[in-house]
Amino acid sequence: MPTKSIHQAQFGDFQTPIPLAQKIVSILKKNHHLNPDIIIEPTCGQGAFILAAYQAFTHATILGFEINPDYVKNSQQLLPDNKQVIVKQADFFNTDWATIIASLQGYLLIIGNPPWVTNSALSVLNSQNIPEKSNFHQQKGIEAITGSSNFDVSEFILLQLLHLFTKRDGTLAFLCKYAVARKVMRRLRKNTIYRLFFSIYLIDTKKYFSANVESCLLVVTTDAGDVDCQVYASLDAPQPDRFIGQREGDMVSHLYLYEKWRHLRGEESHYIWRSGIKHDCAKIMELEPVNGGYKNGLGEFIECETDYLYPLLKSSDLAHGDIGVYRKVVIVPQKFVGENTAVIKKIAPKTWDYLIRHKEYLAKRKSVIYQNKPEFSIFGVGDYSFKPWKIAISGLYKTLNFTLVGTLDGKTVLFDDTVNFLSFNTQEEALFIYALLTSEPALEFFNSIIFWDEKRPITIQLLKRLSLKALSKELGLFSQYQRWTEQSQLDMLESR
Repeated sequence: MPTKSIHQAQFGDFQTPIPLAQKIVSILKKNHHLNPDIIIEPTCGQGAFILAAYQAFTHATILGFEINPDYVKNSQQLLPDNKQVIVKQADFFNTDWATIIASLQGYLLIIGNPPWVTNSALSVLNSQNIPEKSNFHQQKGIEAITGSSNFDVSEFILLQLLHLFTKRDGTLAFLCKYAVARKVMRRLRKNTIYRLFFSIYLIDTKKYFSANVESCLLVVTTDAGDVDCQVYASLDAPQPDRFIGQREGDMVSHLYLYEKWRHLRGEESHYIWRSGIKHDCAKIMELEPVNGGYKNGLGEFIECETDYLYPLLKSSDLAHGDIGVYRKVVIVPQKFVGENTAVIKKIAPKTWDYLIRHKEYLAKRKSVIYQNKPEFSIFGVGDYSFKPWKIAISGLYKTLNFTLVGTLDGKTVLFDDTVNFLSFNTQEEALFIYALLTSEPALEFFNSIIFWDEKRPITIQLLKRLSLKALSKELGLFSQYQRWTEQSQLDMLESR
């Protein structure tokens, strides 16, 4: 987003250019054949949509609401002495929208550009312009604890307004993040009281807002339409580029490709995707090899044994193809979650002394997962971490790039927790699975379910949707798949 003052940031204040508002209104007329009687702009800012709506729908009554009194004056001055247009000062979160809308007759259009800011960002700013605190997504357990219940304020606003369409006909057309549009659609599809139809027009966010986030025009209507959401590649696109929708409870980014390879979806019982080491203390746990010793994130030069040190690759290393060398090593004090770490003192006393000297940094880790665990505990570690061959993929980068990784300097390579991976005992088995994952059916299947604008587009949950067993059958390689799974099971039994 452009640089803004704290006052502007706390209101998510990114004003809509008038040409963009005019283009959006023309799309609503041309593509959706709208001719509303009542138009409401609930967060009207300086009035771009007010002006554009008046120019396009000359018979409609237009009501604008805005919390900023200076913006209210600006909006009122756009169309002075016009009785069709009323702009009032109002706080969205303290306004009784149900009562206001129930008092209005005729076809309703709600249009606008709500704040592009999250509730957690507003809390950091100590903003008063925020919904009443609650577990908005009704999440439980670890999701609520780790903060995944954070939400965009625009999502809250959209859901509040769309609920009003359970009792009347109309259309809502809002600018918002593409990810927010999908979240709203997903939530409303879960509730049978809503009979709404969705369209999305992707917009050039850099052009209009100098922002680096994918955004869109979301159009939601009670008028009959496609069950799935049509997605236009731009505001100027004459027809949809693709359709998105829900299948098997998940949002699908490209329905044509998904239906083509839907039979590849299923539980994979043998090859289990994992994420890398989670320690939440990089300054202490990650070391840079320097002149026969190591330097930590505090700039301290230290010496320690190699027993608990392993080459470390991060998402950036995988993205840049830097897998033949490593920039850092990571201290791995446990071979499995919950293992007693006191043994380090005997096996590697220098490593133990180093951890003891810096124990206050590790003690400051906020996540509850470290509570009541052995000293210096980590997560994302198990037998799978120490197998010599891995297929890894970054969860952060916007590319479907599976990478085959072997040992470095005679030690197994570990990853940070932004990386997802499969692990293998032999190179031959790893190469076989790598061939499956990089085949055209696999790549098209993944591309049908990935939304690249997500902060972490490639997750373990997403990777798990592909059945390698089904994929091997598709490619005529099921006998090889069986051979490897049977061999792995024998190896497991022999190791016990």
